[in-house]
Amino acid sequence: MTNQNNPSDRARGFVGGHGRGMGIEKAKDFKGTMKQLLIYLKPFRLHGLIVILFAIGSTILTVIGPKILGNATTLLAEGIAAKLRQTGGIDFVGLARILVFLMMLYIVSALCSYVQHFVMSGVTQKVSYQLRKSLAEKINRMPFSYFDKTTHGEVLSRVSNDVDTISRSLNQSLQQILTSLVSILGVLLMMISISWQMTLMALLVIPCSGIFASLIIKRSQRHFKQQQLLGEVNGHVEEMYGGHLVMKAFNGEEKSVMRFENLNHQPYDAAWKSQFLSRMMQPITGFVENLGYVGVCLLGGILAIDGAIQIGDIQAFITYVRQFNQPITQTAQIMNVLQSTAAAAERVFEFLNEPEQLPETAHPLSLYDDEGKLKIKGEVCFDHVCFGYTPDKIIIHDFSARVPAGSRVAIVGPTGAGKTTMVKLLMRFYELNSGAITIDGQNITAFTRSDLRSLFGMVLQDAWLFSGTIMENIRYGNREASDEEVKRAADLAYVDHFIRTLENGYQTTINEESTNISQGQKQLLTIARAFLADPKILILDEATSSVDTRTEVLIQKGMENLMKGRTSFIIAHRLSTIRDADCILVMKDGDIVETGTHEELLARNGFYATLYNSQFEEEKE
Repeated sequence: MTNQNNPSDRARGFVGGHGRGMGIEKAKDFKGTMKQLLIYLKPFRLHGLIVILFAIGSTILTVIGPKILGNATTLLAEGIAAKLRQTGGIDFVGLARILVFLMMLYIVSALCSYVQHFVMSGVTQKVSYQLRKSLAEKINRMPFSYFDKTTHGEVLSRVSNDVDTISRSLNQSLQQILTSLVSILGVLLMMISISWQMTLMALLVIPCSGIFASLIIKRSQRHFKQQQLLGEVNGHVEEMYGGHLVMKAFNGEEKSVMRFENLNHQPYDAAWKSQFLSRMMQPITGFVENLGYVGVCLLGGILAIDGAIQIGDIQAFITYVRQFNQPITQTAQIMNVLQSTAAAAERVFEFLNEPEQLPETAHPLSLYDDEGKLKIKGEVCFDHVCFGYTPDKIIIHDFSARVPAGSRVAIVGPTGAGKTTMVKLLMRFYELNSGAITIDGQNITAFTRSDLRSLFGMVLQDAWLFSGTIMENIRYGNREASDEEVKRAADLAYVDHFIRTLENGYQTTINEESTNISQGQKQLLTIARAFLADPKILILDEATSSVDTRTEVLIQKGMENLMKGRTSFIIAHRLSTIRDADCILVMKDGDIVETGTHEELLARNGFYATLYNSQFEEEKE
């Protein structure tokens, strides 16, 4: 299945084998991305202060613990020595007092740590909520042109995978950085207080660990951008799942699986390389640290023999050495995690910084008069409209037409002539390159997009239904409608009888892909939705393309009632369905080439007549 909107089919520059290559380079602007992330943390400054205070308290209590435990060891060793010399014994009361105090110390430290994690977890979840809210609001402000060139999976990956990565890493990294810094400072002071000589010996191994860690970080950093690759995987899965019937019908399973394996291999390759390199850090730095332990033990033994320090101090110092090396190793590992965070956050902020649709007018016009009645009659004018989806490819060159209020206008022409594009421009899904579209003499840009679109009711060729009951899907046209109004709209659309034959009637649930009802039935439900919306301007884009001829005749009768008193735009390939239109606009290559009624256009024997007669020729063949 080839989709021109799929980046993988347009070019491989995003995550393919060329251009940006594997897409696993490190974040382009680490500092700038982290600054943007801190903006989302700014409202939680008080929470951050609480986390800092409790983290410091927990860490300090933990740091003091080995020194107190060393005192217990010294007291025990002195008691054993005194007993051996028969000059005394072990002071169990004093030892118990020290151990009880130590236990209380660790309990308070654990409570502080719990409060710290509880508050930080709340902060990260709120930040994730704000990010997702910003992304959802951004999606609603994005121009349709962005989604024309970006897969749904790519957008969903930013909302789900990337935000989850930020949430997880923030919850872990920020706390670890804080506790690591406090631990390093506190442990260093305790080590110096015990023996500056042994401290110097312990510090000698740190530069070696730092050198190895930095080398590993440099090699692993560029592999921490798997989220970008997952976006392409998600896009392919979403596309294949959405069109799995067509894919199977054309025996595309093998090609789809091969493409998935190719795309899936890229994040796999990046992930195992990054994980392998980051996991190498611990055994290498651990080996260097063990060499430091050997040196500390030897020097400690010499100092103990000379009486410079006590046995318990040696034990405490060895514990401090391990505590000192651990936060250093953690800090190095956190840098890898932060790279993953920066890569994910960069993708989120890239989306949030994308150009938005033009802002609403500062002083929008109201659709209603002072008495609250709709004052729009429905006259539509196209004044020298020029438009192209890309600047270098103009589709609508110079379109001008006037549609009186309450009239029926049919837009016909060959595929690609620009018929549906005109409807999208009318509803301001895209902005014009030049020219203007007015409703009752007012430029459509003078209204808010929400007010403008509330004037329209649409029945499109691609019938869209969401996962929910039939009642809910029809009521989508008017959320305030009663059940009776919904049923009346269904009756006017000639779908009420079909609904009542279902086991659960109007409460029948339509599944996510709407595969439990036929395409024609879906079309009828969307027509019922348009009836319920009771719009001022009606747009029918191939509204009967998916129903049989008999049903089409019934729908046409219902449409007669629906179109009374409303300005109606009818786009149809079946030219026999628009014979009664007040005016027919014949389009070719983005321009109007003919206008008139059905009889007038046939009498001219021009382009419309050729289109009309060709249908009957095809039927004869």
